[in-house]
Amino acid sequence: MTPPVFWSAALGDVGDTVLLDGAEGHHASAVRRLRPGERLDLADGAGEVAECVVVEAGRDALTCRVVRRRCVPAPQPRLVVVQALAKGGRDEDAVEAMTEVGVDAFVPWEAARSVARWKRDRWTSVAREAAKQSRRAWFPQVSPPASTARVRELLAGAALGVVLHEGAAEPLVSLLLPAMGDVVLVVGPEGGITDEELEAFSLAGAQTCRLGSTVLRTSTAGVAAAAVLNARSGRWA
Repeated sequence: MTPPVFWSAALGDVGDTVLLDGAEGHHASAVRRLRPGERLDLADGAGEVAECVVVEAGRDALTCRVVRRRCVPAPQPRLVVVQALAKGGRDEDAVEAMTEVGVDAFVPWEAARSVARWKRDRWTSVAREAAKQSRRAWFPQVSPPASTARVRELLAGAALGVVLHEGAAEPLVSLLLPAMGDVVLVVGPEGGITDEELEAFSLAGAQTCRLGSTVLRTSTAGVAAAAVLNARSGRWA
C-alpha cells in the first residue's frame, strides 16, 4: 500500500526532521494513528514531495524525518475543467471525483442555466482532500467563478477546447489531443448549455463532442470525459 500523503508548506531536506502539526498533524496522528517507524509523504501541492518516516507521534502532531526528496513533473497536456455550478452539491461531487482522476485545474462557470451559488472554500477543500487521498504531488488549482465571456477566452487560448454536449455528432474518443498546453473541457449545468453559449464557444474554436449514447449528470460527465482524455493523451500510459 502506498504511503498516505499530507500537505505541508515546509518539506525540509534529506536528513531533516519536520514537524507536521495543525489540521494535517491532527489527522495524521489522531485519525490515521500513524506511529514511529511508519511511512508518509509530505507534499507542497506543486510537485515537491518529501518521503518521510515518523520518529515521534504526539497527540495532534508528528515529527518526521525526511529520507528522500523528489520533484514530480507537471502532467502534460494540462487538463482544465470548466464546471458549471450545480445544485445539491453535485458540482462539489464532480470536483472530488475529477481530482481523483487527475484534473489539474477547475474553473467554476456561472452558466445561464446554473441555479447554485459557488463556495470557493468548499471547492478548494474538496480538491485538496481528494488530491491527498489519491496520492497526488500536484493539487488542482481552483479559479474564481467565470462568466461565459471568460470561458470563451479560455477556450480561445487553449491548445484544445472541448464542450460536452449530448447532441454532438463527434465522439470525444475520436479527438486528436495535443502533447502540451491546456486542454479546456466545458461541462454544462443540469439544465444544459444554451444555444447562445454553444455558439459563443464554437466561435472561440472549441469542438463540441459527446461522450456516448447516454446522457450523464453534470456530476459524472466531467469524470468520464477526464478519464477518456487521460487515456487518449498518454497521461495514464
